[in-house]
Amino acid sequence: MSAEEPLLRVVRGVPTAEELAALVGAVVTRSRPAAAPAPASAWARSGRPTIGVTAGPGAWRASGLPS
Repeated sequence: MSAEEPLLRVVRGVPTAEELAALVGAVVTRSRPAAAPAPASAWARSGRPTIGVTAGPGAWRASGLPS
């Protein structure tokens, strides 16, 4: 692809400036690599159940029972 050749070409129709801008924005957004999710803070992790804790219906009742 040469520097003079356009990256996108409208084959049919006459898009408005807004439609063309939306198309370019969508292509640019899709061409970016996905960002890794931010790690959860200690505060956010504190509210999550730990491994080994019973989950599901009645778990709140079982949590008060002696092990």
